[in-house]
Amino acid sequence: MTLKKCKKEEKEDREFQKKFKFEGSINVLTQMMVDPAAMEKRGGGKNLPLKRGEILDVIQFTNQEQILCRNSQRRCKSVGAEALPA
Repeated sequence: MTLKKCKKEEKEDREFQKKFKFEGSINVLTQMMVDPAAMEKRGGGKNLPLKRGEILDVIQFTNQEQILCRNSQRRCKSVGAEALPA
């Protein structure tokens, strides 16, 4: 990993912690795949854009309806639980 890429990831992690008031280090709990039958969503606000079959890193289960996830571009936002199969 290059120094420039490492610094960019650290900056994104700091912004994530500030935006979601997340304390401590960011640990990936598990990985989940977006349901292939789910509708693709553009995202926006605090919701992550979804693509069918995309693998997401689960950071935190916030409540019954929302899960805090990170996609392959290291964008961290909430995802509706209905888009991820149980």
